[in-house]
Amino acid sequence: MTEPLDTAALAAALAVALPLAGALAALVLGRRAGDVIVVTGPAMALVAAALIAGIVETGPARIAVGGFAPPLGIALVADGLAATFVATTLAVMAAALAIARGGLVARLRETRRGYAFVALAHLAWGALNAVFLSGDLFNLYVALELLGLAAIALVALEGKPETLAAAIRYAWFALTGSLLYLAGAILLYSEAGTLDIALTATRATESATMLVAGALMTAGLCAKTALFPLHAWLPPAHAGAPAPASAILSALVPKASFVVLARLWLEALPAIATPALGPLLGGLGAAAILYGSVLALRQERLKLLVAYSTIAQIGYLFLLFPLAGGALGTQPWAAGAWSGAMLHGVSHALAKAAMFLAAGLVLARLGHDRIAGLSGLARAMPMTAFALGLAAVTLMGLPPSGGFIAKYLLLVAAFASGQGAWALVMLGGGLLAALYLFPVLGRLLAKEDPEKTEPAGPPPSAAREAIPLLLAALAVALGFASVWPTALLAIGRPGAAVEGLE
Repeated sequence: MTEPLDTAALAAALAVALPLAGALAALVLGRRAGDVIVVTGPAMALVAAALIAGIVETGPARIAVGGFAPPLGIALVADGLAATFVATTLAVMAAALAIARGGLVARLRETRRGYAFVALAHLAWGALNAVFLSGDLFNLYVALELLGLAAIALVALEGKPETLAAAIRYAWFALTGSLLYLAGAILLYSEAGTLDIALTATRATESATMLVAGALMTAGLCAKTALFPLHAWLPPAHAGAPAPASAILSALVPKASFVVLARLWLEALPAIATPALGPLLGGLGAAAILYGSVLALRQERLKLLVAYSTIAQIGYLFLLFPLAGGALGTQPWAAGAWSGAMLHGVSHALAKAAMFLAAGLVLARLGHDRIAGLSGLARAMPMTAFALGLAAVTLMGLPPSGGFIAKYLLLVAAFASGQGAWALVMLGGGLLAALYLFPVLGRLLAKEDPEKTEPAGPPPSAAREAIPLLLAALAVALGFASVWPTALLAIGRPGAAVEGLE
């Protein structure tokens, strides 16, 4: 780590502060809250660019907040992982808020729910950036709590009985996860005397207390990430929320707790990782891939299919733990597993946000999202159908998408390290994804049903249709330009991602 950079320090602070200011502005502006993104979107684009430029120029930095170094103070960490997810969050948030400005927010303009969405989305934005940039395990707990509160409120935004029930279920899982994480953090502090990630790494020694602390925190984070079998809250929450909220929830919220889990074991506690950790988390990830995919096959509604697909795609992230490891010079697949998992997080975020936003446009136009009733939609809404097609290419892991590059890196790591079983799971997951996504695409391209009912709403404007298409195109373009995000992710990559978890 280098000394704090002025540019990176300022950008890191603004990445958290500006969205929170946007949330307050939305509350003040009321009916005109939808206009906040006109200011926060370009401002956050400058902040993300400055953060990336600062890190690329001089490497990762630890920034002592208020000038007080840990353990007395808390630190922000500006590294490649943080910058990559801050930029991804910017893309998804800007798209969700832009499409909501002409839809959800306009429809609910005369109610509190209209500007509440804008305020909650900005609150979640600030919390997400705080998670990605924080270098302190208690600070991460606070940021995750803030994110959870905003996410639960987004699920309940419509106020329907089914969405309220989904929000309550989500709250129970989130609360349980929080208590487990907090209990583990307390135990960890009692042993290490600090919750700063870098200092914890130097003080962590193998003991029963440390192992229990790590296990509790891992269980809590798995519940928040909706890893199988702790996924029951995700489908009703993501499918029942308004489409822009679903895009935020599915694309970003599970990634936050996963990034914390990756930092916990690869940066804070690699010294106490047992040989069982990788197979255990990898096994649950594999089960998520297969279980989520099979359930996605059975769905009759587009949003539910996309929600169950999220459970499956989350599973790929957890293959990082059994596949990372090995010296970079002699075993290049090790670093590839790290890059592949994180690149999958980014490409999935872009593709899944595109899918939910496109599904929202379909729902507003037709009045339903039944897959059987989508015949001929490619003619009526060509850009939306194209967006769904491009996003599906990424989720299936077909070339030349970002999803293909990410899964290719994971596959190479699995075969090269002699762990072919994980590769078979990934190949099976890709096949299952094709089985549940191709019928949707086929229905979009089919002839229009002569007996279908009249559309329930007006056709979306070209500008609104272009938003999910742009996100889906970015997910595919990630495959063409993967060298840049891969190089960015390598800046400040934890040593355990190269040397492995013992």
